[in-house]
Amino acid sequence: MSYDDKDGAPRVVAKGYGQLADTIVRAAEENGLYVHESRELVGLLMQVDLDAHIPPQLYVAVAELLAWLYRLESRELPQAAPPA
Repeated sequence: MSYDDKDGAPRVVAKGYGQLADTIVRAAEENGLYVHESRELVGLLMQVDLDAHIPPQLYVAVAELLAWLYRLESRELPQAAPPA
């Protein structure tokens, strides 16, 4: 996922299964991006077209995750577990 505050909602910018998923995760980690593992959220996001905005039904779950990440990045939150 990627979020630009100029957009109305986050976008799905990469997705895949198996080796492609492993490659995406590895590339993200190599570029210093946080990788959150949630089978439930991944299952829902896999239904969204590539480069499409997430649907309104996922706004709350994704907003909670992004808020947690922003706090983590600004060191306002100790490295606790992200929201479920």
